[in-house]
Amino acid sequence: MSNRVAVITGSGRGIGKGIAEQLASDGYDIVIADYDLKTAQETAEELKSKGYKAVAVQGDVSNVQAHKDFVKAAVDNFGRLDTYVNNAGICQVQPIAEITKEDLDKIFGINVYGTLFGIQAAHEQFLKQDDGDKIRKIINASSIAGHQAFDILGAYSSTKFAVRALTQASAKEFAKEHITVNSYCPGIVLTPMWDLIDAEMVKLNGGEIGSYLKKYSESISLGRGETPQDVANFVSYLASDKSDYMTGQSVQIDGGIQFI
Repeated sequence: MSNRVAVITGSGRGIGKGIAEQLASDGYDIVIADYDLKTAQETAEELKSKGYKAVAVQGDVSNVQAHKDFVKAAVDNFGRLDTYVNNAGICQVQPIAEITKEDLDKIFGINVYGTLFGIQAAHEQFLKQDDGDKIRKIINASSIAGHQAFDILGAYSSTKFAVRALTQASAKEFAKEHITVNSYCPGIVLTPMWDLIDAEMVKLNGGEIGSYLKKYSESISLGRGETPQDVANFVSYLASDKSDYMTGQSVQIDGGIQFI
């Protein structure tokens, strides 16, 4: 996959960083797009120290212009765009009865609007490029919570259901333009997000730090928590020619938690 260019949002750390490292090793030039410029720059420098091409860009994914800036960074630095990964997202741990409009505005702004604006920015750039019948890729972050909602994670689950809908609708609309759109749906990934979920569960329900992560992890058939690399391996497939005949799908990569 040499001479290909990918933008990955939320890729300064966590799952996004794992995806950036994997796609770089696959031959992609990488735009590290993140709200935290420092972590984005650190990740970009790590990649460059290994001989890969990478550039860091700061931006808030809930802002339309940020995605235009991410695409511009790809074109200005590497000449084109081939794959756009809408990875950035946040989680909120709240009972349904306590969710406020402000809570929804924040989480939908990042998880749903941020995905839609990324889809739009990538689509706009793809139409500008003279790529013939070459397949271009849009890859979104949904979740196992986008297939079956979790209690106390109602707002988060609803955003991930919405990502699945955007994935299906855009896949149908863009197919004739040689653009595929798919989503990856991780499970219990051992990143700071799940540390946050665990801590918030303790605040709500009591118990010890680590107890809820342990409880949820016990449901994994393969017997271990998920790593960013586990997710990145699947995104590598979605970003490759091997997935060119696949579109509109939201695939669970969770070690065997849900079988739906």
